[in-house]
Amino acid sequence: MTKSGGKQPFRLAIDFAIAGCGGLAMNARRTRIMYIEDKSGGLNGPARIGRVTISQSGQSVHYQERTFQRLGGGGGGLKSNYFDVATGEEYWISGPRKDGADRLYPSSTMPIEVDTDVRDEYWREIRGLPVPQ
Repeated sequence: MTKSGGKQPFRLAIDFAIAGCGGLAMNARRTRIMYIEDKSGGLNGPARIGRVTISQSGQSVHYQERTFQRLGGGGGGLKSNYFDVATGEEYWISGPRKDGADRLYPSSTMPIEVDTDVRDEYWREIRGLPVPQ
């Protein structure tokens, strides 16, 4: 208790969790729509926009049954910032850009796929455009 008689904010958070009301919030995983480009074959690889789950530490992301760990020291030389923990393949993973220019090398003519489960949200909320038909 503080001198004024109120509980301290930290203590309130603990009381809330102990009461069972905060269990979901404390274990909830953060998700975010991200740009994911496979760099294992070179500078321009297959790319997609999809929803990832971010680990509690923020050092790894999970996407479609795969786990990607953050690379230390600036990446692996091909402009990558994550690697697939199962295969070692390198990826560039970042937040999608409002202007849609997500590729590090815009000269690539490879299309960027958008997962169907995030398609509407991506176009409306991130790009600020109508959903293409």
